[in-house]
Amino acid sequence: MSTVTQALADGAVVAKRNLIKIKRVPDLLLFSTLQPIMFVLLFAYVFGGSIDIPGMDYREFLMAGIFAQTVVFGATITGSGLADDMQKGVIDRFRSLPMARSAVLIGRTTSDLLNNVIVVVVMSLTGLVVGWRVHTSFLEALAGFALLLLFAYALSWGMAIVGLMVRSPEVFNNASFVVIFPLTFIANTFVQESRLPGVLKTFAEWNPVSAVTAAARELFGNTNPALPPADVWPMRHPVLTTLIWVVVFLAVFVPLATRQYRKAVSR
Repeated sequence: MSTVTQALADGAVVAKRNLIKIKRVPDLLLFSTLQPIMFVLLFAYVFGGSIDIPGMDYREFLMAGIFAQTVVFGATITGSGLADDMQKGVIDRFRSLPMARSAVLIGRTTSDLLNNVIVVVVMSLTGLVVGWRVHTSFLEALAGFALLLLFAYALSWGMAIVGLMVRSPEVFNNASFVVIFPLTFIANTFVQESRLPGVLKTFAEWNPVSAVTAAARELFGNTNPALPPADVWPMRHPVLTTLIWVVVFLAVFVPLATRQYRKAVSR
């Protein structure tokens, strides 16, 4: 068996272990699902009436932003899970087994991707209840969901680096919140980036979360064609921009995460 095949096989075993953990502790899935549902209901019914999006219903504008925010927060489970495994000595037990070193990271990121799939399905049903609709073809909608999940998967490798650097999941949660919160809110997730002032507008236009949100809106057909084209390249080509971000994230984070894992298990 080749090294790559062995790593994938071992990674599948680790992913199965993580999914079994969710089955045994259903609260993990319950609360990760309830949070986005609460955001959908909160923004749709509480804030939706006071936020005006020219030419379209705010609930349709909102859903792509909620999807993007949710999968980004879902990517942080990777770092939190690794920090927890490090603290409890699970990584040390993995190290004693005849398995590929990369299997732990592959399994962790894969299981968290599957967790994100479940959350996105639940969110989609919630969105349909509050009035969200897809106005494109089935394949375009499927591409929108795939792009969101691919972006989250690439970002989860970055979260893995942080999770392996800290000593506990509590520290990771505090550290990741400092980064993820501005990324998901200083963006076009809940309001148009053109409405943000000065530096915040520039940040939002080049924010990768804005790119994946705009890409999802485009693929779901939740845009207003009467609006003038965006001023900056990422917002004019959000799908391509998102794919570029995914490639960059994977090219940078995968080797760094693998290196950090080797350093962590040798402590």
